[in-house]
Amino acid sequence: MAALLLAAVNLRPGITSFAPLIEQIAIELGLSRSTISLTTALPVLLMGLLAPLAPRLALRFGLERSIGLCLGLIAVALLLRLFGEQASLLILTAALVGAGIAVAGPLLSGFIKRYFLERIGQAAAWYSLAMAVGGTLGAVVTAPASELFGQQWTWGLALWALPAFAALALWWRLPNQPDAVPEQRAGLPWRVPRAWLISLYFALQAGLFYALATWLVARYHEVGFSMLHSNGFFSAFMMIGLPSSFIAPWLAQRFGQRHLLMCGSGVLATLCLSAIALVPQWQPLLVCMLLGVVLNASFSLALVLPMYEASTPLAVSRLTAMMLCTGYSLACLTPVLAGLGRDLSGDYRLPFLVLAGMAAIMAVLATRLKPRQS
Repeated sequence: MAALLLAAVNLRPGITSFAPLIEQIAIELGLSRSTISLTTALPVLLMGLLAPLAPRLALRFGLERSIGLCLGLIAVALLLRLFGEQASLLILTAALVGAGIAVAGPLLSGFIKRYFLERIGQAAAWYSLAMAVGGTLGAVVTAPASELFGQQWTWGLALWALPAFAALALWWRLPNQPDAVPEQRAGLPWRVPRAWLISLYFALQAGLFYALATWLVARYHEVGFSMLHSNGFFSAFMMIGLPSSFIAPWLAQRFGQRHLLMCGSGVLATLCLSAIALVPQWQPLLVCMLLGVVLNASFSLALVLPMYEASTPLAVSRLTAMMLCTGYSLACLTPVLAGLGRDLSGDYRLPFLVLAGMAAIMAVLATRLKPRQS
């Protein structure tokens, strides 16, 4: 459990740590908003494109050892951000972080299926919570850390290499156990319609999260709030969702109606995003907190779906790999398109209206994901 939680904590800071610094980095490096958004979009894209490699690597090197290698790649990439004044190197580190997360994500789902078969809901709840904690810390701690280091944002970004190296040290000590019953193939379930429903739902919620992780601060700063207040709203968005990321999988296992929770999250997300687009001055703290609750809940619920749908650790890894491949390959477009939409329209109103529409579609898809009858 300790290894699972420490690995999960390291799956988000490499991405969310950019949010409070993205405008400063863009100005200092002379980059457009659509270009600087690659620091978020590129790792998300690679998290999608490389996810299918996870089952194959697990078969070749073993589940535990493959996860350890991914954590090592993440740690090295974050350490290289010390030299992030070069835009090309900064974007390269984003790609390396995305590659590490791409393979680790599906394998960690298989790890839960292998070692926590009788308490998947509980293990998934802790896993989701740890991931949310890591993402929140990346968003909240990076800016103060940069100030502590004398406004050196490269040091603030590279700080997150420390927990990654700690996770690597723990995982390298775990015994590497092969699957008890190897499956004939490690391909993905592309021909299964329900797998596509799961993948598209994940794509929508992930797209919303990464667009908000990139541009939520900028939206509130644009309409007149100070940078301090805007970062405060974003911190509330990240932190308030921590309990829901833990509670939602537990509720799903306890009552077996996860599709209703997913649908309700989509409806409330639609209302919150519409408010940010049309009336951003109205109760911004409350709106951001509600949005954080529902998006963290929808993420943790999406993450647990393959664990209920598939029967073996490798099968879970295969379905999760397809979900992440499709989901992140599509989700990576939202930060870039939102930034481009802002460049073309002159403000963030239209991009956030589009995000509200995505949340509405997410709610509709959730109604099709009713648990199968045993």
